[in-house]
Amino acid sequence: MIRLTADMWVSAYLARLRADAIPAFLICKGDATAGAVMVKLATMNGQAELWARRFDFASDTNKWDRVEAGDEASVDACISRERSRDPDLWVVEVEDPKGRTLLDQDDLTR
Repeated sequence: MIRLTADMWVSAYLARLRADAIPAFLICKGDATAGAVMVKLATMNGQAELWARRFDFASDTNKWDRVEAGDEASVDACISRERSRDPDLWVVEVEDPKGRTLLDQDDLTR
């Protein structure tokens, strides 16, 4: 299986979200080839979730783990902590009151 660089995956993810009219933007740009990726979902009611991508060797795909959920300020604080440990981290913010991230889509697990 061909793995995409972090830069290519984030670009494709943002394009996929735009195709479904889901607002999203890049809030942290990390290492172009191998940076870790996190997705913040802001539901526009003061609440948010933070998802981290990890590679699952058993299935040879990416999986998404929810690492934080609650008020948006606490999720932002979690992102700040992660960025202080990993300056190569990519963070995409999705703003959707319906809670859609599309991370469960097969074409986004590559």
